[in-house]
Amino acid sequence: MKWFDKAKLGIFMHWGIYGVKGVTESWSFYSGDISHEDYMAQLDGFTAENYDPEKWAELFIKAGAKYTVLTTKHHDGVALWDTKANDLNVVKKTPAKRDVLTPYTNAMRSAGLKVGYYFSHIDWNHPDYACIHPDSTEWWATNKFTAPPEGVPDDFEKWERFLKFHRAQLKELLTEFGKIDLLWFDGVWERTSEQWKFKEMREYIRTLSPETLVNERIGEYGDYACPEQGVPIIPPEGPWELCMTLNDSWGHNENDHNYKSLRQIVKIFTECIGAGGNLLLDIGPKPDGSIREEDEKFLLSLGEWIEPRSEAIYETGRGLPLGHYYGPSTLSKDKKTLYLFYFEKPIDEIQIKGLVTPVKRVTVLGDESKTELNHKRGLGFLAIPGITYIELPEKVTNDVCTVIKVELEDEIELYRGKGEAIKA
Repeated sequence: MKWFDKAKLGIFMHWGIYGVKGVTESWSFYSGDISHEDYMAQLDGFTAENYDPEKWAELFIKAGAKYTVLTTKHHDGVALWDTKANDLNVVKKTPAKRDVLTPYTNAMRSAGLKVGYYFSHIDWNHPDYACIHPDSTEWWATNKFTAPPEGVPDDFEKWERFLKFHRAQLKELLTEFGKIDLLWFDGVWERTSEQWKFKEMREYIRTLSPETLVNERIGEYGDYACPEQGVPIIPPEGPWELCMTLNDSWGHNENDHNYKSLRQIVKIFTECIGAGGNLLLDIGPKPDGSIREEDEKFLLSLGEWIEPRSEAIYETGRGLPLGHYYGPSTLSKDKKTLYLFYFEKPIDEIQIKGLVTPVKRVTVLGDESKTELNHKRGLGFLAIPGITYIELPEKVTNDVCTVIKVELEDEIELYRGKGEAIKA
């Protein structure tokens, strides 16, 4: 997990035929928002004529990302490579007429980015998928893409055929494109772990590609947690990653202009890394392979904020527990430097509570003047430290987020007690 722990920021790309009409990926036909026929007609609009993965990689590097994840196949079953397991792919069924996964993989790898593949267990277009009733709610169990019609018995032979197809595509992804750093699974909920045979599948992945990380959507056999869209209030104990859209759509939607602000994303990003996680930020490339101008401008702005503050991000771990400081924070690997992310304009001193270790020096990252900030400790007694106060002049603040570097005399020590009366 070493590279994942240091990565902090990844770029997620939902690229598929759903971007032609700007409909929700796969779910739009599943839920009846668009007919299945009209959804699949989008195959004719996926051209990839302006696809330039080297340009993608250059943009992602400038954004400060260290890894990328591309949807090799969503729940609609349309593969971005020339799979031999069936013929539903962009090579055989779209005007693109070419494998777009190989250029992506090579471009990301050449740029030094870790390569991730999204792969849906579900395949609502495969003839053998809707063959057994899932152990779930009635809504899942009565949808024609999920289960056989009412009264039709389960067909376990068809399910075994589907699993054989599923594993064949998985093998292609792990053996035909070089080293794959991460498999990002999705679509776990319609069957049980036993039906999917996830335990055997995890061993199969280890056999084919021992160093490939796997997210948690493989039963209990994943390497890290991956909450979606909402920053967890209580973060997972181990490694984790939040995936989140830049606007309201995972895939390309020309009419979706509800973008989050840079300040909002930076706040979410720093909350993630301060709690020991990564942010996997999603964009939706256009059907022609180009990246929307709004997405490009946003990623460049994010990178401009990150670059002069990078030491507070990549080589750090979880920061202060809740209650010690009102905001996200990170801690250097040697535990001697604390980084505070401050989103307001200073009205009063910034406070750190329970900091036992003396403070040596306080500065602001990105401040070219390298101004040392005044700091002092309030009255404490015995093992209970007083509050540490930091004066922050408004002239050195950043409009998005100010990063305050607090250098300590030794490894950080915190008071985590309940307090007590002064007895002497």
